[in-house]
Amino acid sequence: MPSLIPPTTRMHTAFRDCRHDWGPGLHEDGFGITATDDVDTPDGFTTWIHRITGHDHPATPRWITKNGHLLGAITLQHHHNPKTGHIGYGVRPAARGRGLATWALAETLTLAGALGLDRVLLLCLTGNTASARTIERNGGTLTTDDGHLRRYWITLN
Repeated sequence: MPSLIPPTTRMHTAFRDCRHDWGPGLHEDGFGITATDDVDTPDGFTTWIHRITGHDHPATPRWITKNGHLLGAITLQHHHNPKTGHIGYGVRPAARGRGLATWALAETLTLAGALGLDRVLLLCLTGNTASARTIERNGGTLTTDDGHLRRYWITLN
């Protein structure tokens, strides 16, 4: 059974293995990596973890793990951002097709409701049919598709 855990410096090796599976670049959705983050060195990784888990960071990041392996990440933004949405997620290539994103999104929607959000915005690229299915399985209603980006709202009970 997978778990959602807060990011931790203890998983640096597991993080590097996960990142290696994705390949170089800043495309690991859900992790919150920016161009200035050094996630390869122990000190840089620690600094990054403190930034994304700090009290001044208006988001709740979680890592998708199983048996000590890092399978992906999901982050709930506490405030509406029309450019990025409320929730971003990603599952490493070797772990896709197992329903992990659907499960993690359902868990995160529960957290969003507990934080008092009544609905959340999710975005995905138009060609990302796996992500679109994940959002739709969790109650997402497509509001726009501009040919590049699909925008979904999920109403929370």
